[in-house]
Amino acid sequence: MKIENNKSVALSYVLKIDGEIIETVSKEQPMRLIFGQGYLLPKFEEKIKGKKIGDTFEFEIKAADAYGEIDEDAFVELSKDLFEVNGKIDETLFTVGNVIPMRDSQGNRLNGTVDSISDAAIVMNFNHPLAGCNLNFTGEVVDVHDITLEELAEMQASCNHSDCDSCDCNCG
Repeated sequence: MKIENNKSVALSYVLKIDGEIIETVSKEQPMRLIFGQGYLLPKFEEKIKGKKIGDTFEFEIKAADAYGEIDEDAFVELSKDLFEVNGKIDETLFTVGNVIPMRDSQGNRLNGTVDSISDAAIVMNFNHPLAGCNLNFTGEVVDVHDITLEELAEMQASCNHSDCDSCDCNCG
């Protein structure tokens, strides 16, 4: 059976950026997903579509086709006062590289990474952590089969989205 839309797929892979291993997913605990439902980067799906169990893959996804180039407008200087809770500021938040969960003006959740710190402000980077990176994958197709009702129910049960109309999980 070949990888195509709405098939249950299991993959093992190694992700490298600039030769450094960023993530390893083993055959024993593969990544499982329903193909064609938006779980993978579109270029990743394009590269593995049509493969069968036991087929291997090796490819690069350029930054522009992955998480985008670094957007300089995604660096935002914020007053430390914005982080005040009950009249106090937790200075331990302000460590370069620390990820702070935040909300934008529309209430959407997003993560910002502390990029730099001054006496009165911090610069937050709201780019995806892998923005600007070319992704190099090597891996193997571990399994491909028709999705079962049990798998579909399990996926829907594990979804933690409060508004599934805004994402591609199709569980709402």
